[in-house]
Amino acid sequence: MRAAEAFRTAFGRDPEGLWHAPGRVNLIGEHTDYNGGFVLPFAVPWGVTAAVARRDDDTVRLISLQDGAGRAHVHEAGAWDRAEGWTRYVVGVFWALRQAGHDVRGADLVIDGDVPRGAGLSSSAALEVSVALALNDLFELGLSGLDLALLAQKAENDFVGMPCGIMDQAASALSKEGHALFMDCRSLGTRAVPLDLAADGFQVLIIDTGVHHELADGQYARRRQDCENAAKRLGVESLRDVTDLAAALALLRGDERSRTQHVVTENHRVEAVIGLLRAGALREIGALLNASHLSLRDQYEVSCAELDVAVEAAVRGGARGARMTGGGFGGSAIALVAADRLDHVQEEVARSYAGRGWAAPRFLPATPAPGARRLA
Repeated sequence: MRAAEAFRTAFGRDPEGLWHAPGRVNLIGEHTDYNGGFVLPFAVPWGVTAAVARRDDDTVRLISLQDGAGRAHVHEAGAWDRAEGWTRYVVGVFWALRQAGHDVRGADLVIDGDVPRGAGLSSSAALEVSVALALNDLFELGLSGLDLALLAQKAENDFVGMPCGIMDQAASALSKEGHALFMDCRSLGTRAVPLDLAADGFQVLIIDTGVHHELADGQYARRRQDCENAAKRLGVESLRDVTDLAAALALLRGDERSRTQHVVTENHRVEAVIGLLRAGALREIGALLNASHLSLRDQYEVSCAELDVAVEAAVRGGARGARMTGGGFGGSAIALVAADRLDHVQEEVARSYAGRGWAAPRFLPATPAPGARRLA
């Protein structure tokens, strides 16, 4: 493989192994994670491969085949905190393992990734999890997949400084081929839910709008605060605990009311999708995807014109259902599409974009891929 050959060229020895972790897309369950709710992501066919070998000192040497620099980034012992850019996600994993008390030394690493950039498929989680899995094997740490996901999240939260939830790392570490991963973000309990799209003649079409609106960061924080304020007003730990939606909405006003309506109904939609998948009624989940998008657009207010047009055009072109996915204000939408309608859907979305003078979106058909694993 490319990573192994590049490793030999750069470091003059063979790697001790190759480890791969995938990116992810979220089928349904948006903005529920930080409310202690439910999510249903699955691993995508693209990810990050790490060729790794241990060192006898505490130095970390890194090369990325996507970096363009063509040189090793060297992080000496005692100076890991000086790492910059993408290398912080890798060095952060070493840091998080040591913070947890694990005896991890340095290593040489070559990173090779094919996660489409800018599509919101969580290449950072794939990078973290591939490295964490490699170090777990090489240093015989005996950690579970969930342990590795939590350590990768800690690296991103506390070392990189990105306050992400656990969904991305868990989906990368724990997903199974042909399945979605149901996760309870409060208990961290997970289970695999059959999602054999190909067997039913379907694909999930990822529509990468290629846009990201600058207001996203501040608006994301504001929505989290709206949810926390609503939970406090209702006297519950989080909006996950709201059982009587009508009674809750009667006590709330404005944005707090709207955010609560989305979170509570979105959790129910996740459960409904799981029920339909277990009943073998894949094509029936489309209506729930549509409802999720309308709720994200109207109640949570995190969609944008490009996402709305992509969703509407996809359904008009023959998709069973579609919705925005991810944090919002740009990024990607997903559509559940029968294989024989794939071209029609893509053409309709592309035509709708062209009619507005927008650049064509990128189309990425996907089926659920395996989670993190050792390749060699």
